[in-house]
Amino acid sequence: MSTITVYTKNGCPKCDMTKNVLNAEGIEFETFNVEEDEKAYDFVVNTLGLREMPVVVAEGQEPFTGFQPDKLQALKK
Repeated sequence: MSTITVYTKNGCPKCDMTKNVLNAEGIEFETFNVEEDEKAYDFVVNTLGLREMPVVVAEGQEPFTGFQPDKLQALKK
């Protein structure tokens, strides 16, 4: 299974729903809060060019934003 990273921010319902789905499916992931981690913010905004949270980065796949249950389910494979 690839490494999965979820970038979040405080008070983000879509972030919480994304983490809940990953947990429910037993998919391991790490999380970084872009409001509390300057390196995470820099990576998401300046490297990936994204601003909508959450940002899900999975090894070998295109990063995606927002709550996308279909893409989260695909990470299980």
